[in-house]
Amino acid sequence: MALPNHIVLSQNPAELVSQFFVHHRYSQVAVLADAHTHVHCYPQIQAALPPHQLCVVPAGEEHKTLATCERVWGFLTDLAMDRHGLVVVLGGGVLGDLGGFCAATYKRGIAFVLVPTTLLAQVDASVGGKLGIDFRNLKNHIGVFQPPASTLISPAFLKTLPERELRSGFAEVIKHALIADNKLWTQLIKLPDWHAIDWLSVIRTSVEIKCRVVDQDPTEKGIRKILNFGHTIGHAVESAALEAGMSLYHGEAVAVGMICEAYLSSKKGLLPDPAKATITDYLRSVYGTVLLPDEARVLALALQDKKNQGGRILAALLKETGQAVWDVEISATDVAEAMDFYKKT
Repeated sequence: MALPNHIVLSQNPAELVSQFFVHHRYSQVAVLADAHTHVHCYPQIQAALPPHQLCVVPAGEEHKTLATCERVWGFLTDLAMDRHGLVVVLGGGVLGDLGGFCAATYKRGIAFVLVPTTLLAQVDASVGGKLGIDFRNLKNHIGVFQPPASTLISPAFLKTLPERELRSGFAEVIKHALIADNKLWTQLIKLPDWHAIDWLSVIRTSVEIKCRVVDQDPTEKGIRKILNFGHTIGHAVESAALEAGMSLYHGEAVAVGMICEAYLSSKKGLLPDPAKATITDYLRSVYGTVLLPDEARVLALALQDKKNQGGRILAALLKETGQAVWDVEISATDVAEAMDFYKKT
């Protein structure tokens, strides 16, 4: 499928930004960056922007909070930005979620543009209109659905990333392949080194997959839930690690979740064992093994997952590589067994 008109890809980020403003006018423009993107990415687009004001907030998941939102809302209020203004959000998934949420709630909603600077944001977080912040260590617990005016994606920003950050984003590419594109999955596992990926091509394919799913189910009532493969256990692991002060990136946690949930897919008779083994081996080759946080806390957080219903943990699992099912009930025992599988393989 072709990408929607509001999602534009180019190797040249300044060209993306300048072309957007050729066709759009706003009463005021504010740019939201974090401590990293202010230094490494803002200079690449600064000259292409119209007159604007810059707001810089701390970087990192630990700052994806109401306190940071108050800082952004205060900044916009001090500018006296009206409802015809625009916020350009220059950052990864954390800032995109938070900045979009702030724009979507300021004066009941003003326009925003996402300029995702990490692989994770480019292939996943910036696509689909999900916005939100963490609350009481629960991932994206407070949020809304609101599409951006545009999403401007440039692989050039990937050159600013440490390898660990790039690898973290790659987990979402793997997820998209596993749930919806066996051809992409086959291409990935045949590559001798994931660093050799043609990022522009893979980003486009991954975004097309997500757009195809989101178009069928914008507010996650059905098939869009397959995008949560690896995230039921993965989000719980990530949140528990954050609570414990452990260093664990989102994609690393999702890789844990995909191994665990591939195991559960096999246990429930959905996924053939050879496919489970291939998935496990490939994810191990890219991500190694991480130290898991307290299992009791992981389970407690899994019980708070947004996809749950009536106290039941509902997960997206694999039927085969390239095809997923959703709303599969998993038990506390299943979660414990899956984590045990992860530690022992």
